[in-house]
Amino acid sequence: MNAGLATASYIGATILFILSLGGLSNPETARRGNLFGMIGMALAVIATVLSPRVSPAGYAWIVGALVVGGAIGLVAAKKVQMTQMPELVALMHSLVGLAACLVGFASYVDTSIVFTGAEKTIHEVEIYVGILIGAVTFSGSLVAFGKLSGKIGGKPLLLPGRHWLNLAGLLVVLWFGREFVRAESVQAGMTPLIIMTVIALLFGIHMVMAIGGADMPVVVSMLNSYSGWAAAATGFMLSNDLLIVVGALVGSSGAILSYIMCRAMNRNFISVIAGGFGTGSGSPAPAAGAGEQPAGEVSPIAAVETAELLRESKSVIIVPGYGMAVAQAQHTVYEITKLLREKGVNVRFGIHPVAGRMPGHMNVLLAEAKVPYDIVMEMDEINEDFPETDVAMVIGANDIVNPAAQDDPASPIAGMPVLEVWKARTSIVMKRSMASGYAGVDNPLFYKDNNRMLFGDAKKMLDEVLGALRA
Repeated sequence: MNAGLATASYIGATILFILSLGGLSNPETARRGNLFGMIGMALAVIATVLSPRVSPAGYAWIVGALVVGGAIGLVAAKKVQMTQMPELVALMHSLVGLAACLVGFASYVDTSIVFTGAEKTIHEVEIYVGILIGAVTFSGSLVAFGKLSGKIGGKPLLLPGRHWLNLAGLLVVLWFGREFVRAESVQAGMTPLIIMTVIALLFGIHMVMAIGGADMPVVVSMLNSYSGWAAAATGFMLSNDLLIVVGALVGSSGAILSYIMCRAMNRNFISVIAGGFGTGSGSPAPAAGAGEQPAGEVSPIAAVETAELLRESKSVIIVPGYGMAVAQAQHTVYEITKLLREKGVNVRFGIHPVAGRMPGHMNVLLAEAKVPYDIVMEMDEINEDFPETDVAMVIGANDIVNPAAQDDPASPIAGMPVLEVWKARTSIVMKRSMASGYAGVDNPLFYKDNNRMLFGDAKKMLDEVLGALRA
């Protein structure tokens, strides 16, 4: 393939990637968006392998790598559960960061192309920045994987003077960057490059360890952005226009998504990086700002009574959360939805932007269960409908339906937009226990007069509700 045809293929792949991002913006077109992305990536890989810059002598290594990587991807696609998707995404981000680091070191020791003067300086800055971003992405994503998979606790690790530590690390990185660019030889430049890499790896670990469990959806989108910029930096190192463009697309879209996530939690990006939100303990917490549990008692409800309430309703809104994902109850939820709709009940779903452990987590689970896209509504679309709703059913969610966000200025989640389920005629909250949510904040919703608590495993309880509805 000549250079002109390779460039044309890259342009086609870029267009397909843009169409892919556009398709992923809506659940109804997401499948098509994924298809565009896969075709674009296949075109990009083929064009790169057959381009004049790749020697035919390396085809065996490339094919071998494709076979190994493809096999790992197929196994992961078959074995990884939908509930494990957040940690899988974090793990994939780490691989992008690792690739950027390896390409950076390879580019630095490559002697096939000799740069001089300003070109040499620019190339070395590209290498330095690329490895820096890649190392932060790699180690930070591994920590995020550990937190999302439960191997590392969600409680933030707040070291004394940690901001000063970060500032000192940044100054050291800048100083060694100067030494790296001024190095007279590859051997001389390798020492500051390795030191910077170690500092960047430690910074990535420190940064994500300091972020509380409740902010993990933001962390996932933030690392997605970092992986994009790492890919763009790799593109500069390799003088590959496609990598630059695609990396910029992923980086900017991840940054926009991070902004959306922060806005949905009434937080700014700097406060997320500063960390500290979310204990991750899952234990009962005192009411925010009060130091004691809210006054009142909870009102338990049985599965049979829940089914009766649903059967007599005209309008039902279901709010899914991470508890539904853990119990893998989405398919039973769909069966209940289908049965109620057949009986003339208007059933819809209310999705909070940060429900679950990653952006779009609940949408993916509901799509897997074949829930119609047109009844899955975003928070802003459905919040005003709760006062006219007979039953609001919360399945394993907590912080995203907490009225303290509106009523208690001293609450850690004060000002966070939430789904106003308490305004429905009756709200039913499904939980295993009275434990607080991932943010470690107690929920006054549980004690409201119109709220009922359906305790137990979500899958088991929903199966009982479904059985009672069919009886």
